[in-house]
Amino acid sequence: MGTVAYIRDDSGTNSEFAVVGHPVDRLEDARFLHGNGRYLADIHLPGMRDVAFVRSPVAHGRILKITPPAGIEHAACWTAAELDPFVRPVTAILERDSFRRAPYPILAQQRVRFAGELVAAVIADHRAAAEDLAEQVEVEIEPLPALADPLVALESDAERLHAHWPDNCHMRFGRTVGPFDKAVAEAEVSITRHYRMGRVTPSPLETRGVIAWFDRRANQLVVYVSTQRPHLIRSFLAQQLVGLDERRIRVIVPDVGGAFGGKTNLYPEEVALAAMAMQVPYPLRWIEDRYEHLLSACHAREHVQTVTAHARRNGEILALDARIVVDGGAYSMCTSTGAIEANMAVNVLPGPYRIGAYKFEAISACTNKTPLGPFRGVGRPGACFAMERTIDELAHELGLEPHELRRRNLLRSDEFPYQTVTGLHYDSGNYRAMIDTATACIAHDRIRKEQTAQAETRRRIGVGYAAYVEQTAHGAKEFIARGSTVLYGFESARVTLDQSGTLTVEAGILSQGQGLETTLAQIASEVTTLPLTHISIRCGDTASAPYGMGSVASRSIVMAGGATYHACMQLMARIRTIAAAILKCADADLVIEAGTVSGGGSSLPFAKIAHIAWQQVHLLPDGVEPGLEFLHNYRPEVQSGTFSSGLHAAKVAVDIDTGKIELLDYLVVEDCGRAINPKIVDGQVTGGVAQGIGQALFEHIVYDEAGQPKSVTLADYVLPGFEEVPDIRIEHMETLSPFTVYGMKGTGEGGCIAPPAAIANAVTDALRSLQVSVAVTPITPEAVWCAIEDARATGKLTFTREAAP
Repeated sequence: MGTVAYIRDDSGTNSEFAVVGHPVDRLEDARFLHGNGRYLADIHLPGMRDVAFVRSPVAHGRILKITPPAGIEHAACWTAAELDPFVRPVTAILERDSFRRAPYPILAQQRVRFAGELVAAVIADHRAAAEDLAEQVEVEIEPLPALADPLVALESDAERLHAHWPDNCHMRFGRTVGPFDKAVAEAEVSITRHYRMGRVTPSPLETRGVIAWFDRRANQLVVYVSTQRPHLIRSFLAQQLVGLDERRIRVIVPDVGGAFGGKTNLYPEEVALAAMAMQVPYPLRWIEDRYEHLLSACHAREHVQTVTAHARRNGEILALDARIVVDGGAYSMCTSTGAIEANMAVNVLPGPYRIGAYKFEAISACTNKTPLGPFRGVGRPGACFAMERTIDELAHELGLEPHELRRRNLLRSDEFPYQTVTGLHYDSGNYRAMIDTATACIAHDRIRKEQTAQAETRRRIGVGYAAYVEQTAHGAKEFIARGSTVLYGFESARVTLDQSGTLTVEAGILSQGQGLETTLAQIASEVTTLPLTHISIRCGDTASAPYGMGSVASRSIVMAGGATYHACMQLMARIRTIAAAILKCADADLVIEAGTVSGGGSSLPFAKIAHIAWQQVHLLPDGVEPGLEFLHNYRPEVQSGTFSSGLHAAKVAVDIDTGKIELLDYLVVEDCGRAINPKIVDGQVTGGVAQGIGQALFEHIVYDEAGQPKSVTLADYVLPGFEEVPDIRIEHMETLSPFTVYGMKGTGEGGCIAPPAAIANAVTDALRSLQVSVAVTPITPEAVWCAIEDARATGKLTFTREAAP
């Protein structure tokens, strides 16, 4: 980790608190470092058998016949004919007039719509035997023409992938907001640019997986699954499984080895195993291999963007006009839909800038590809890429430094709270301080001198910036506006003080690497004065944890942290009431330190108070209920969310003879309000930047014209490693939210949003003299070299292009 610094506004400093705001070591790391973590693949149940799936080898076709292996027992091979009496197809949850639904079958019925779609399942004593059986299943499919390009899929004469749809759009909508025509008429400069962002996939270290068995003693289906939201998976399974009430389903989530959005949805594999397990007398397990993950776990991004900026000569941006087409794949998932990327992108595209007029159209195309789903950032990396590349292109047109053009259009700190042109309610921010900090820390002026000195060499230097706003912890109001029927409007926490004087916090969220077991404990410690070693965080089992909406959308610390805070405040109020009665002193005279209450010359440790509350109830004051257990369902008063922000700066070197790009320096200026644990924030930012670098330079799910995926191994789908990720320097700002406990904001996705734009701007800056401009991700050496050669041949401005599959 590189240099870490803090810049705080006048609303507070970390030193105000005993535990909150301190970079304590993660509590959960001890079990992982000692090899005591327990992931899904570590679970072994008596008699458990393995499942392997047969998947469609073609992108589009009619199923003519499925023949099981000869001699296989009936219960060991399942097709739609066997499974359908027990399940319902997955259905999207969006309620908007412009959104179209199509049932997503658990096992394909009659027709397949993407390569990798489930066709059949087989059961064997172990995975290798199951895979051997799967290879013996004969599937006859009549191939049909495939749609692998979103723009081709949108053409009026394209074959409909879902017969009851009028076209191949999951969703199409647009709006014009503000005095758009007037702004265009007043503009002195207008530029239009076209961009493409490549298709990617979350690629967590631990792939998906599920274990299911039916507990006949409890008359209950038990499902172990690697997911981000256990309670919602339980609710969804109750909707998908015929004749099974939610009370008869228990979902358990062990340690999760990363998710990044890819484990938020209910997948057909999970429904299939749950249904099959109810019909057989033994547990079933499926662990996704990497080939299956790249083939069938949700994909993300793949934008085709057109952006026009209208501005005055002084750099004031008057209006934006954007059209964003996203390849949504063959089906919508649950809870996310094929429209998730395009909808989010157009909504957040104005970013931290003062934009008064905006015209946009969002189109989600239906193609013969793996369905689209959430991946860290959800639409915002694409929006940031479109906006920030256009800012740099406009700056070049106006003869301004890109950072100066940003500064002229960034919102001022005295304009908050601020409602954007798309209706988002920014709570707080200090965006101009970010750009000033970034240019100073990246040494902008020195880079310009380096460029001059190396202007005629093969190694060209460039610097690029990208700013973003990250909507976090949005409440029910925001999801209602989006048309979602599942509203992430609250979060829950239950706290229990036991007779040892120690605290257990049970939360409805789930940690998959963000350090939530530590940050929630810090909040509980701050309120109760108990040391962190006396606090346990429990989550992931629907039989014990209170109902929660899960860890998605950068909401966990704000929502679950708020729930933990208020539940602990209820606990402390009860403790004070009991202590005041026992110590015979006024509440105002009580002093609480390190889990002990003092007053009237005496003291009571929490353990003694708990003993009274649980076992010596005759000593309780009149009207005080026994026990020290409190549940709080936290629903913020302001439901529009909190807004973190950041600005990234990248310094690159480009070899113009090979197109190779080298990251020389990478700086992040981030603001997530009060950082409950700055060390954990550093980890979140660094990990997000690494993923963003992957999207910028390496990662790309490629399909050929027949809809066949070409990136199905990690030799084809290249992830960044230690050599590709430079030392990330982080500058922290703390502009507190007025709407949350401690002024905190979410920070899970911000690091991933800006890297593609910042790096693309830096590469373009390095190649300006050669008239080369980046328009596509990933920015590969081949794409850069080809653009340089084209520019040399034509003498004209040349944009990078997408490589042929």
